[in-house]
Amino acid sequence: MTEHADFLVELGTEELPPKALPALEQAFRDGLVARLAEARLAHGQVESFASPRRLAVKVQRLETRQADQEVVLRGPPLRVARVDGAWTKAAEKFAAGAGVELEALVEREEEKGAYVYARKQERGEAAAALLPRLVESALGALPVPRRMRWGAAEAEFVRPVHWLVMLLGAEVVPCAMYGVTAGRETRGHRFMSQDALALADPGEYPARLEEEGFVVASFGRRRERIRVEAETAAQATGGHLVLDPALLDEVTALVEWPVAVTGMFEERFLELPEEVLIATLQDHQRYFPVRDPDGRLAPRFITISNLDSPQPAAVRAGNERVVRPRLADAAFFWAQDRRAPLAARTAMLDSVVFQARLGSIGAKSGRTAALAGRIADLLNADTALAEEAARLAKCDLVTSMVGEFPELQGVMGRYYALADGLEPELAAALEEQYLPRFAGDRLPESRTGQALALADKLDTMAGIFAIGQRPTGNKDPFGIRRAALGVLRICVECRLDLDLPALIESAVAGQPVATDDTLAGDIWDFLLERLRGYYLEGGGSLVASHDAFAAVLARRPPSLVDFHERLAAVLEFQRLEAAGALAAANKRIANILRQADGAVAGAVDDALLQAGAEKALHERVEALAGEVAPLVAARRYREALEKLAGLREVVDRFFDEVLVMDPDPAVRDNRLALLARLRALFADIADVSRLGAPAG
Repeated sequence: MTEHADFLVELGTEELPPKALPALEQAFRDGLVARLAEARLAHGQVESFASPRRLAVKVQRLETRQADQEVVLRGPPLRVARVDGAWTKAAEKFAAGAGVELEALVEREEEKGAYVYARKQERGEAAAALLPRLVESALGALPVPRRMRWGAAEAEFVRPVHWLVMLLGAEVVPCAMYGVTAGRETRGHRFMSQDALALADPGEYPARLEEEGFVVASFGRRRERIRVEAETAAQATGGHLVLDPALLDEVTALVEWPVAVTGMFEERFLELPEEVLIATLQDHQRYFPVRDPDGRLAPRFITISNLDSPQPAAVRAGNERVVRPRLADAAFFWAQDRRAPLAARTAMLDSVVFQARLGSIGAKSGRTAALAGRIADLLNADTALAEEAARLAKCDLVTSMVGEFPELQGVMGRYYALADGLEPELAAALEEQYLPRFAGDRLPESRTGQALALADKLDTMAGIFAIGQRPTGNKDPFGIRRAALGVLRICVECRLDLDLPALIESAVAGQPVATDDTLAGDIWDFLLERLRGYYLEGGGSLVASHDAFAAVLARRPPSLVDFHERLAAVLEFQRLEAAGALAAANKRIANILRQADGAVAGAVDDALLQAGAEKALHERVEALAGEVAPLVAARRYREALEKLAGLREVVDRFFDEVLVMDPDPAVRDNRLALLARLRALFADIADVSRLGAPAG
């Protein structure tokens, strides 16, 4: 009967990098589970734990020994292994290597002849002997960009290792790694628990660690405890918490025993833009801001202490003392920056390098202004306003506030533009130029902002492609993939009906480096590949299949709004009963025309139509051509495809009754012309021959 025991491994370290902690926990758990499977060690539920000073995994009901297994080894060909009825040296050597007697060798006929085989029972190894190697392998595969050494040892890990717990049931798994020997003693909170905690078995973990060691080992439980305590503390002040999930994760990775503390700051700092206050509290101090019931920021914050101090007032005062000079600096920057208008900073941009070969940010602003003006004109927006917005777009980069808070670029540009008395739409565009900043982020709302955002992203893409720095693999230092997705989302979701290849040509033409004739096409292809992912992964309102996207891609419509409408129509067409048959017919037609080697007449000659089926098809095609053409011109693609779906019966009849490749060349070419005419009706919308089975 198979025996089982719970298994626990805990690696104790110096403080782990907080932003990487969730990924390290997940990778350790998944890596160990995968290696247990490879080692044929079955188990029950698996739990993982992570705190600033530890990574741990607990496995319930782990098999204490691998199951025995039969191993079948293939040996030499029979003609080599046995000669004249006697085993040869080759057979003896094979049997010895396999660990079986010569008499145990068996013969097996195969396609290439007879071979000898050895069968043997291989006893499974004890889990205790396998686990150290499995654990060390999983730890070695953690996603750590740079490892470090400590002391005189050669061991490397993301942080110095101080202790190792490895228990299988009540027994310590004997091993050593990273310069420490495995034991049963874990360690509690750095300040609130002084003594090591000896665990009798894995079942005591993590309850004893929490009760006696003041460590909430579970990342998820600790995260939820912080959220509840912080929200309760905010509510106690009459407000509500500003909860950023990324900040919550980071704070969870920084503390082992979370205690919420409420702090205050002077009300005069509320005169600062609230984004500045939030950046100071949240990004720089890792404090949670608080809003009053009316939605305005309150002069309060919630911080999470890593210990339950006997002097909470001192902890509160210490945090207030730390944040005060930060806010005072921000107030100074706010006042200092407004002494000069944004426009006065344009000359400073000429001395700020965008990219060595592409020139300064000032030069980029000039290129962006020309392109933004063109886009604004195409959108019937204010061209002059778009050009002015582009010239001012990067001016806040040289302000003191953005120098201290880079994440506020664009945001501060909007505030400073409003302070200068500039038009609200121009001010909004200075912030909107960076949108969307990440997947699912909001999009520019103003036409000026949309024109500026597109122009800036297209200029960046054109320049980076022009100097041969396009993204490769996981490397994308200029954020070109993000810029591309931004261009796609703005065009599709804001319904900007623009000739994107023409705009790319303009962006390429404006670059200060030599370019070749294929560059604009390469950028357009890159965008279309990103568009494929956008639709296949459901980034927008449509989720498309590979074949539906390919059907529209074959048309390569220059407007993404047009692309979207064609794709929506194709997806609807796939749901029709006739879609599968017509897609198959189009495939057949495409193959026939391809084999015709271009011998297709330009028009159908009525006099050469012989069979009733081809006459019926010709009549129906010509009738529909007059109905479909205006629908396609009006981009009413769904209605056009619904009408074309009515061709199924006459198309089926044609292929059932008519021989396309007639011996008479004139008849044959006429029938090919008819099929080409039929295919063109569909191809004006999408290449439906690329469609597979109808959508569900």
